[in-house]
Amino acid sequence: MKNKLLVCTGLIFLCSVFCSQLTAQQITRFGVVDTAKVYNAYFRNSAPVRNYEKKKTEFQEEINKRTDELKQLQKKKLEYEENGNESAALRTEAEITKKKDYLTEYTNAKNVELESLQKSLQNSDEFYKKLYNTLSRIAESGGYSMILSLQDANAVLWYSSSVDITEQVISDLGL
Repeated sequence: MKNKLLVCTGLIFLCSVFCSQLTAQQITRFGVVDTAKVYNAYFRNSAPVRNYEKKKTEFQEEINKRTDELKQLQKKKLEYEENGNESAALRTEAEITKKKDYLTEYTNAKNVELESLQKSLQNSDEFYKKLYNTLSRIAESGGYSMILSLQDANAVLWYSSSVDITEQVISDLGL
């Protein structure tokens, strides 16, 4: 009887030590997020991006209009040349050169403007503050110890799709 009591006490002691080790050991959970995908989802619906896209479309329409004008002038010049009207062909050539130069300057200026707008969108503090707060909330509520960005290519070599929280981040941002 004493032996059974000692064996039971020993087993209880071993079980309690084993159980305390299990509860003391914290499992580290990692999550990954495709920040580029979140970024695209966020800015696709934002007013600054709509403004950027509107300006881009307006600029392209103007470029197309000017290009069509140049094509018409080229046709007119060819007609003058075919009809032997060299002076009108030369005047048209001068006009074509002038309009080409203007179009080149316009295109360069508008590309610089669009690049500037795009850079300001990419460096938006508002987006990063919202992203950080959302990631923090998801990490704390989901028990994640760390959230890694998939854009740091050298940092994440492999991951299971079960730890990808990208869609949850997009959803929590209301996108």
